[in-house]
Amino acid sequence: MSRRSFRRGGALLAVASLALAAPAATAQAAPADQQRQRDFAAAADEFGVPENVLLGVSFLESRWDYNAGTPSTAAGYGPMHLTDLRAAGTGGSHHDEGGEDPRGDGRRPELHPSSPGPAPVTPPLQTVDRAAQLIGESAETLREDPAQNIRGGAALLADYQRQTGARGETPADWYGAIARYGGTPDASSFADEVFETLKSGVDRVTDDGQHLTLAPTPNLLPRTGSPAGGKVECPRSVSCESVPAPYQELPGGGYGNHDLANRPQSQKIDYIVIHDTEGYWDDVLKLVQDPAYVSWNYSIRSSDGQIAQHVPTKDVAYHAGNWYVNSKSIGVEHEGFAAKGAWYTEAMYRTSAKLVRYLAEKNRIPLDRAHIIGHDNVPGINAAKIPSMHWDPGPYWDWSHYFDLLGAPFDHGFGLPGSKLVTSTPGFAANQPAFTGCESPGKPCTPRGSASQILHTEPAADAPLLKDIGLHPDGTPSTMDVSDVGSRIDAGQRYAVAEVRGDWTAVWYLGQKGWFLNPRRAPTAKPAIGTVVVPKPGKASVPVYGTAYPEASAYPAGRTPQPIVPLPYSLQSGQRYSSSGTIGSEYYYATRFDPAEHLVVKGRTKYVQVQFGHRIAYVNADDVLVLPAF
Repeated sequence: MSRRSFRRGGALLAVASLALAAPAATAQAAPADQQRQRDFAAAADEFGVPENVLLGVSFLESRWDYNAGTPSTAAGYGPMHLTDLRAAGTGGSHHDEGGEDPRGDGRRPELHPSSPGPAPVTPPLQTVDRAAQLIGESAETLREDPAQNIRGGAALLADYQRQTGARGETPADWYGAIARYGGTPDASSFADEVFETLKSGVDRVTDDGQHLTLAPTPNLLPRTGSPAGGKVECPRSVSCESVPAPYQELPGGGYGNHDLANRPQSQKIDYIVIHDTEGYWDDVLKLVQDPAYVSWNYSIRSSDGQIAQHVPTKDVAYHAGNWYVNSKSIGVEHEGFAAKGAWYTEAMYRTSAKLVRYLAEKNRIPLDRAHIIGHDNVPGINAAKIPSMHWDPGPYWDWSHYFDLLGAPFDHGFGLPGSKLVTSTPGFAANQPAFTGCESPGKPCTPRGSASQILHTEPAADAPLLKDIGLHPDGTPSTMDVSDVGSRIDAGQRYAVAEVRGDWTAVWYLGQKGWFLNPRRAPTAKPAIGTVVVPKPGKASVPVYGTAYPEASAYPAGRTPQPIVPLPYSLQSGQRYSSSGTIGSEYYYATRFDPAEHLVVKGRTKYVQVQFGHRIAYVNADDVLVLPAF
C-alpha cells in the first residue's frame, strides 16, 4: 500500500468511528447511484491523478459505462477500457465471411480474397497486465470489478505521467500521459478530445444507472495536438495519416484493389457507409495495403480515434458489396466487431463523427439515415447476393448518439402526431433485444443496449418475426440471430405507418406489416415529416431493385449493358414506403486497369430511393407516385 493510501485509510477509519458514535439520522449512506463518482474520486486521490482528468479519460473510452463486464470492439474492459486481447479473443476480417463480393460488379469476376489471419497480440492491447501489476490485483478482477478497473486505470495513467517526466500539478500537465493512454505516445487526437470534454463538462447516467458529473473547466487549455496534414482529406481537428491502398496490375490481367475515378465531377457521392473491421488495427492496415485484397476509404482506430486514409474520395473503393453503392459512396471502417465485444469507444465515435460531418459537408450529403448508412443497409444487387450481404456495424452501434455527435439529432424535425411516417427512436441503454449468436450459434448474447427494434407479425411480443424471402429463400421466418436483419429497424430509420393499435405501431416492411411496441407514454418512434411512394393507379405491384442502373440504350457501342435485375420483393398496391428522393441512373464502367477506358454511363431512367426493409432499395420513378406523408 502506498504511503498516500495508508494515510487515507487511517483517516477513513477515524471517520468511520465517529459515524458509529453519531446518531443514526446523521449516518445515512450516500446515494447508491453515485458510487462510481466516489470510486473515481478515491482512485484519483490514491494515485495522484487530477479527478477531472481521470473522469475525462474514462468518458472518452467508455462514457463511464460498465457494459455488463463485456469487452469493447477493441478488447477493452470496464469504465477505464483496460485492454485484454487474451480474454476478448481474436478475429478475422468480415470481408472473408458470408461469401459477399465486396466489389459487387456484375461486369467483373467476383472478388473473394482470403485473409492471412489475425494479427498477434501486441502490448497496446494488454494494458490490463500493467494496471494489474501496479495495483496488486488480478487481470480478471480488473475486468470484472468496476471500482478496481478505475483504480487500475488511474494507476496506469499515473505511470504514464511518470514516464513523460512532466510535472503533474495541473490538468494541463497531463497531456502527454493522456495521449499515451489513448494507445500510442502520439495519440494527440485522443488527448485533444479529452481536453475538449474537460472544457465542456458532462453529466450523464451510465448503462447501469450510475449518475456521474464532470464539471466544466471552460478555460483549461487550447489544443496542442497535431492536426491533419499531408496527403489526406480530413478535418483539421483530428489526427489523420495516409496509409495508401495500392492500385496496380495483378498476374492474370486483373488489378486492385480499387478503381481510379474523378468524383464528384464524374459522379456525385451520395452515401457514406459505416463499417466495422472485424479485426484489430495492425492486421487491418496490412490487409488494405494488399493489392489482391479489397479496399475502403478510411479506417478509424478504437483506442484513440486515429484516422488512416487509404483511398482518395475521388476514387471508388471495394467495400459495400454493391457496385452502384460503391461508386456513389465513401467507406469508413471502424476497428472492432459487430457482435463480439459489441461496444464501441467514445473516442472512435467522436473522431468518426467529425470525419463524416466533414465529408458530408464537402460532398453535400444529407445527414440522415438514408444517406449515412451502415453496411447492413446496403442492398444486394440481385436475389442471389442478398444472403451473403454483410450486416456490420451491427445492432450495438449507437446511431442516436452518433447523430448527436454529427449535429443532426433524431429528436429534431419531427412531424405532427398522426403522421403516416415515423422515425425509429428507441432509448439505446434500456432497449435490449434478446439476440443470439454473438459468441457461438444459438447462444444468447449478453444483454446490452441496442439501436435495433424487432418487428412482429402481430401486435404482441410473442408473435412470430417477419419473413425476408431474400434472406431466407425457403420462406422461414426471420430469427433473433444477431446477424439476421430480416425483421428489424434501427434508430433514425424512417418508415411508412401501416396501422396503429393501442401501444403498438405497424410499418410497411418487405411487403408486410411489421409491428413494434410504441407506447404513447414512452414512445420508441416519433412522427416524421417527408414523402412516401405508392404504385401508380392501375399497377398491382411494382418491382424493387438493389441498384439504380441505366437503361440498355444509354450504353455506347462496344459497352455491354449492365442488367437491371429486380429483387425478390415487390411494392404492392395499398402499401407505401418512405422515400428519400428521386435520383438519376448511373453505372461506372471500370473493368480495365487504364482509367482512360473508364466511363460513367448515365441514363434517362429515374429511380426513387425507398426504405423498403432494413436495407434501402430503389423503384423506377415511372412506376410510382411520390406523395406527402400526412
